[in-house]
Amino acid sequence: MGRGHRRKQREHRADADHHGAAAFDVFRGSPVTAHHNMVRCFRLPVQCQYAKHLGMKTVMGDHDQRIDYDAELHRHNEALRRTYEIEPDDRVLDIGCGAGQTTRDAARLASDGWALGIDTSADMIARARRLAEAEGLRNVAFEHADVQEHRFPPEPFDLAISRFGTMFFRDPVAAFTNIGTALRRRGRLLMMVWQGHDRNEWSVSIDGALGSNVGSPVPTPKGLDPFSLADPATVRQVLDAAGFTAVTFTDVRQAMYFGRDVAAALEWIGGFACTEAALDRLDPGDREVARERLRETLALHARDDGVWFDSRAWIVRASRP
Repeated sequence: MGRGHRRKQREHRADADHHGAAAFDVFRGSPVTAHHNMVRCFRLPVQCQYAKHLGMKTVMGDHDQRIDYDAELHRHNEALRRTYEIEPDDRVLDIGCGAGQTTRDAARLASDGWALGIDTSADMIARARRLAEAEGLRNVAFEHADVQEHRFPPEPFDLAISRFGTMFFRDPVAAFTNIGTALRRRGRLLMMVWQGHDRNEWSVSIDGALGSNVGSPVPTPKGLDPFSLADPATVRQVLDAAGFTAVTFTDVRQAMYFGRDVAAALEWIGGFACTEAALDRLDPGDREVARERLRETLALHARDDGVWFDSRAWIVRASRP
């Protein structure tokens, strides 16, 4: 969006600021809850990004880190953050915020504005609030809600962001339409979504390790597909129907981190709800064979600095007219 449009947008804020301020006051005082690191299993038995357990210690570079979804997507987060273009007085909505890393990043950039993270997992929202409080951030709030149905105050946000939090809507057009109502005129949508399964080494490799003896995929609720927004034509169709314009795609290729070594990566991936479901369907002998195949797959991707898999994603940009 051009700077001229952004200046014009701010000229109209005086008439509408009470909506945003009231919204933030309401959200800030609301009950704790959220979604992104939640336990979830998707279309195939091994296509799940949300872990059942948190808190295992590992090392990323020179820093002591927990293996969790934020650590796994460290490089993706950096790539996404470089595209935000958040102004100091912006108001930012973070969709599927999980433990709130992206929301907190946005709040720091919007130093005179604020950021709201929304997620469907109560546990993750609780964690997000604890982390924000520990970091002393006062311009950030978190709300347990389903963005597809949540009733936002009229047009309180300049920007809606999401890091892999928009692929699971039951009705994508309805969800993005609702997001659009939360944005000011010429407000922006910026989201990261996975490209196709076959373009993601992590998904293909782990599926191959567990899949050959698994049989039918573990059934999951309709719509819980991490690759549902992989096709640009589909995304354009959805966003156009939801009222967005100027849709663009940027190719992102980044490695995903699964742990300090093979043992740590095996424990991390083995804790995925879908991995457990796939293994539980096997008899004890086949279960051990599948575990060993997974261990061998991880060993092939082990480096001095940990276990890494290649991945491909899109950064999708769109605007509200």
